[in-house]
Amino acid sequence: MEKFVLKYFNLLRTIIAILIGFAISVLILVIVSTSSIESIKYLFLGPFMSVSRIGNIIELATPIIFCGIAIAIPFQASQFNVGAEGTFFISAAFGTAFALIIQKLNLPGFIYIVLVLTFATLFGGFWGFIPGYLKARFKANMVVLTLMLNYVAYFLSIYLINYHFRDKSAGFLTSYRLPENVFLKQFIPNTRIHIGFLIAIASVFIAYYFLYHTTLGYEIRMVGFNFNFAKYSGINVFKVIVLSSVIGGSFAGLGGMAEVMGIHRRFLWQSLPGYGWDGVVVAIIGKNNPILIMFASLFLAYLRIGGQVLNLLSDVPFEMVGVIESIIILLITAEAFLENVKYRITVKEAEKEAFKNESLS
Repeated sequence: MEKFVLKYFNLLRTIIAILIGFAISVLILVIVSTSSIESIKYLFLGPFMSVSRIGNIIELATPIIFCGIAIAIPFQASQFNVGAEGTFFISAAFGTAFALIIQKLNLPGFIYIVLVLTFATLFGGFWGFIPGYLKARFKANMVVLTLMLNYVAYFLSIYLINYHFRDKSAGFLTSYRLPENVFLKQFIPNTRIHIGFLIAIASVFIAYYFLYHTTLGYEIRMVGFNFNFAKYSGINVFKVIVLSSVIGGSFAGLGGMAEVMGIHRRFLWQSLPGYGWDGVVVAIIGKNNPILIMFASLFLAYLRIGGQVLNLLSDVPFEMVGVIESIIILLITAEAFLENVKYRITVKEAEKEAFKNESLS
């Protein structure tokens, strides 16, 4: 039993944290709601009570998956790069501009879509190159760099759309609408699930293969595991730091443009959408593993949609919905949670093994 607990400790800890978080949420709802049973049902079962709500979960999870991967790859190299938020945003803005510029070429739909997505992916990689190079060349602080670059990305994007691609007939700040042949098709009725979700799933497996089955992925993980060991064993840490940032940025760029082409069909964000910060959360929950990040993104989206249903249909105020979501996420991401239990089991197992060896000798 102890060996089983040690082997699956992280999974068991996550499940226990979720159950405790749900129990605290139930307690809060009993205190603040006059119809607590209905509120509990809205929070936990509400997201599954219609096809459109299930679609909302997948729709919301799609950009979070992209940003989670974008964050996880530099994290694997111990680079705390939080630039996915700005990269997602600016790649969508420049990708939209690129799509509008080349629409005069009347390209076939498939080629048009591939070209625009490729451009946004490359642009995201370029934007990711900036902090990666500055960190590797000048040892600049990655957190400060990427936080500041998020502001640069935001204002540069707003300038581009407002002064060069703004649709003045719309009545609010937004770009011109993209041509229909560059839309990512929504393929399930009564939902807005689009081809971008399939691209996100493909990205998960590509990122997983890259990290765990390629030489560069191994080097990235080794730099994150032990920087000095990697350096003195011959790994080019300069290359690893730069490329991890570039590759992460590419996924964020792809996600930003997929969101525009699949959901909005024009660039209409007037503030940073927050998917990059959600990406940080799911990367931490998923231990920087792309497959676990996919499940963490779906779980986070489920919590968000449950919170929206709860807010709309019950008397629970919006602020309390945020508190409930935060408590559950805090418990899951708490690294030290139940760590003492793991320590005691490890010591007990070591003592058993030592006693067994002494008996044999």
